[in-house]
Amino acid sequence: MRAPRPEPFAIAIPDADLADLRERLVRARLAEDFANDDWRYGVEGGYLRELVEYWRDAYDWRKHEAEMNAVPHFRVVLDDVPIHFVHVRGTGPDPMPLVLSHGWPWTFWDYARTIGPLADPGAHGGDPADAFDVVVPSLPGYGFSSPLRRTGVTWSTTADLWARLMGDVLGYERFAAQGGDWGAFVTAELGHRFADRLHGIHITIPAHPAFDLDRLGPDEFSPEERPRFERMIQRVGSATAHLKVHSSDPQTLAYAFQDSPVGLAAWIVERRRSWSDCDGDVERRFSKDDLLTTVSLYWLTRTIGTSMRFYWENMRLAWKPAHDRSPVIEAPTGIAVLPYELLFIPRRRAEEKTNLVHWSELPAGGHFAPAEEPERLVEDIRACFRPLRGGARG
Repeated sequence: MRAPRPEPFAIAIPDADLADLRERLVRARLAEDFANDDWRYGVEGGYLRELVEYWRDAYDWRKHEAEMNAVPHFRVVLDDVPIHFVHVRGTGPDPMPLVLSHGWPWTFWDYARTIGPLADPGAHGGDPADAFDVVVPSLPGYGFSSPLRRTGVTWSTTADLWARLMGDVLGYERFAAQGGDWGAFVTAELGHRFADRLHGIHITIPAHPAFDLDRLGPDEFSPEERPRFERMIQRVGSATAHLKVHSSDPQTLAYAFQDSPVGLAAWIVERRRSWSDCDGDVERRFSKDDLLTTVSLYWLTRTIGTSMRFYWENMRLAWKPAHDRSPVIEAPTGIAVLPYELLFIPRRRAEEKTNLVHWSELPAGGHFAPAEEPERLVEDIRACFRPLRGGARG
């Protein structure tokens, strides 16, 4: 069967949607807040009010929309799932195809500052030999990969879709993959199920059943690694509230967030603050424009509901390995350890479960690596895949 052809796509939010958003912000009714300067009860009211006022009076969606449209966008439908993706051809002697996968509450645009350097390293102070053909899809049900009307779409399903996107649709016989958060699940699954088609994978969080995180105890970490285990126990406590509701009754919460941009902003911004390396000051890592572009992408595409359903579907996934060989993830694997990520594994576990070829420990950064540390991440991706090149283009 002939593969579907991708159609060029331009982001063009209707003026009426922007006017509706502003009217809702004008009429916003914020909850009273007190004794919450340290955000102990959740988002601090003074900061949220400041952010909402900026969104209403100063934030320029059209500026950011134009920046997004400066790179080529496409859409294609695979197995009744609409897929939006950016595709930037590399500038270099032999670009390696690379698919970058985001998570929640991320969007494809979290990779904005990495796309140019990865695709055209020579124009960004790098070696043209490190060039990639960069593909950045939106996860199913996120952003412009919508409207999603099919149930049962999980990170495993998404790995299948990405393999078809890269192979059948874009014609790459082999490719590389990188991801964080849900994107790390997708990327690791590609490395498990499609190792013969991958140059390798690179992840920033050990998120996949292959890593047996439920069997991970402090004694498995070396003395030098033990602080990571202690930090993980501390930080995971800030990353569980959304898991319960997203995986149990996401549709109920969707009604609230689909109706209130302020509520949506509070839900997303709290996690950007709690999960990043910002020491409690979210704007150390993300400007107001960064935060509001993320929130606006969810709001203007009306996809907060389907993005949260991704959790419901995945929490009911009984992972079925594609093989029982060792290591579980056979594709050459790179892992970048960021000091304020949410999950860690000892290097020994990574060597046991993956075909580990690259292990790095970055000096800064948290859960949103491409948005927090784009330059360091770009260099780490280059270093990971540099030895794996040779006949990269499919």
